[in-house]
Amino acid sequence: MKIGIISFAHMHALSYARALQKNSECELTCIWDNNTERGEEMATTFQTTYYDNLEEMLRTDIDAVIVCSENVYHKEHVLLAAKAKKHILCEKPIATEIRDAEEMIAACEENNVLLQVAFPVRFAPPIQEMKRIIEEKALGNILAIRTTNHGQMPGGWFVDPNLSGGGCATDHIVHIVDVLRWVLQDEVKDVSASFDTRFYDIPVEDCGLVSLTLESGILVTIDPSWSRPKTFPTWGDVTLEFFGESGSLKVDAFKQHLTYYNDINQKIEDIVYIDDMDEGLINDFVTCVKQNKQPFITGEDGKKTLEVVKACYKSNQLKDRVSVL
Repeated sequence: MKIGIISFAHMHALSYARALQKNSECELTCIWDNNTERGEEMATTFQTTYYDNLEEMLRTDIDAVIVCSENVYHKEHVLLAAKAKKHILCEKPIATEIRDAEEMIAACEENNVLLQVAFPVRFAPPIQEMKRIIEEKALGNILAIRTTNHGQMPGGWFVDPNLSGGGCATDHIVHIVDVLRWVLQDEVKDVSASFDTRFYDIPVEDCGLVSLTLESGILVTIDPSWSRPKTFPTWGDVTLEFFGESGSLKVDAFKQHLTYYNDINQKIEDIVYIDDMDEGLINDFVTCVKQNKQPFITGEDGKKTLEVVKACYKSNQLKDRVSVL
């Protein structure tokens, strides 16, 4: 199975490329990037072919592509790949606008290609164990959930609203919402959100707090802030704490780690040693394409999380609680 990567703008492209090289069922055969220097460097690093013309790359015999371009270009690149009959794994968020996500989903259905969205947190072993415990009703009825998806401020195009579509809210809320939808089989009913820019001098939000009500009545809070300092031992965190009638459960997706005192980089680092989430995502995508089966994480899943993000921005603007579409 031959796969191409569309852009290395998103840092996850590096881990996806490494995961492709580990998978004996597929081959990273080509790369396109609108940044020629970056594209050629990545092609050399991964010993593959660089294309400076995306449509030319899509005319090759590749079976699938992984879209890791800036958020605003996801729609354009997914539509081109779908038209070329290539299966697609698209980095999150699926798009910057709901109507774009709908168009992307429709194009993939029309061209009979798979569209999977990159939510690798589902593949973290602690998250999967969490799902098992909750499905067994060990906590009884879930009443409330407290979550965080903190991170370091990524800089670059992530803080350019014309390319990213937003700041930490766009970047991090989708991960938590996807996990909750998957684990609980529940949808978000309404939201209340407040965002601000307090840590950095950037044109997008870098902190905030979100309150969700699920259709079942469960209350959820999310802190999606880019509040981790440069000296933080990882890029950030993913934590969830469930409060039920029969007990509570706290999960830290990166709790299992080695502490590395790195004198070379003058930094203390947490090296996570659980199964690689990105590798799990890539292996699942490859399996879905080879077996022509429904993706584990669909375009519709991506759209649902985007609807929540958009509702959060609207709530922040109106300073009021708003319903999700």
